[in-house]
Amino acid sequence: MVRTIALNPAISHRREKYFIVTLAGIQFCHLLDFMIMMPLGPILMEALGINSHEFGLLVASYSFSAAVSGILAATFVDRFDRKQLMLTIFFMFGIATLACGLAPGYFTLLIVRGLTGAFGGIIGALVQTMIGDVIPYSRRAKASGTISTAFAVSTVAGVPLSLWLATYFQWRAPFIFIVLLDLLLILFGLRTLPKLRQHLTERRHAHPFSAMFEVLRNANHLRALLYSSLIIFSGFTIIPYITIYAVNNIGISQHDIPIVYLFGGTATLFSARLIGHWADQYGKVKIYRWLALAAIFPLLLVTHIGVVSLPVWLICTTSFFVLISGRMIPAITIITSAAEPRLRGTFMSLNSTVQSLSMGMATMFAGAVMTQNTQGEIIGYHEVGYIAVSSNILAILFVTRIVIHDRQGQ
Repeated sequence: MVRTIALNPAISHRREKYFIVTLAGIQFCHLLDFMIMMPLGPILMEALGINSHEFGLLVASYSFSAAVSGILAATFVDRFDRKQLMLTIFFMFGIATLACGLAPGYFTLLIVRGLTGAFGGIIGALVQTMIGDVIPYSRRAKASGTISTAFAVSTVAGVPLSLWLATYFQWRAPFIFIVLLDLLLILFGLRTLPKLRQHLTERRHAHPFSAMFEVLRNANHLRALLYSSLIIFSGFTIIPYITIYAVNNIGISQHDIPIVYLFGGTATLFSARLIGHWADQYGKVKIYRWLALAAIFPLLLVTHIGVVSLPVWLICTTSFFVLISGRMIPAITIITSAAEPRLRGTFMSLNSTVQSLSMGMATMFAGAVMTQNTQGEIIGYHEVGYIAVSSNILAILFVTRIVIHDRQGQ
């Protein structure tokens, strides 16, 4: 049995609810900022005069910057109060997002998207670190399920609203909308987030990289990072190009794209908390493996289906949303709980780096595999689907090799 280091501060049940809701709001804001680029693809390609490869680079710039910032964050994230660090980074994220909305052209947007990713990558790691610090392992998957509803809410409300703003105003409007949400959440977080300084009582490290080196010397940490990479790679070979494929190949109207996200997000809104409950009750590894196996079907369906009606496409994409995002709920709990508690902030920052690198590499790799014909149709998406399935299967086989530190089993 691995010794557990108790970092969980005692907070009331009501305060815990506000804590989770605040983190879900922050997660919603930064996920919406990342996600909105995918459905905006056709609009941005027309407005900026770019092709699918240049669009892929625009998406990947966020991920690669997030990867670099994750490495830098690993040197300092465990040296500050979590609340103070979170709100400071989230404020800088809002400034970078504002710069996206004001960018005059493609190359400027490419640069400021990278800057936004630098702060966004740290935010994602801090959210999961704070959940790991505060919520006991027995309830952690349910809490992660609630946090995951941020993805659902962003697809149900955020993405359709942002697409409406982009369609009836211009592509800059969604970014301004996100900045306003950022400011409101900072004010809310000042009141609801508890100070988290328990990790600061641990021994101080000799130099900035000592915590990172200590994380990387742990074989279990390395296995968890590889597992995380496989999961993300399997999803992000597909996700950035779904809207472009739907419009150019399936024949779905750009005006119907918000409906796709509305249906997928609504289904995920209901499924996320249920999956979290199942993972706590029946075991994180078991539920992950079942969901990941089921996810193979929509991975193949979305990338192989031909011209179909909107209702049929909605069935394909909704199952994709539910299962691809659903498998992440037990997976992120497994990954978070694989870290030694005193190094969790550093580990999750490195995990953010690994995930961001995987997103960027998957996006660029898929973009290199695919081409566009003279009609603008995407060629090679089905090959990308096979690659995604292979990565997903490797993750399923690998998950049982990860040891959970907070509690053995499950």
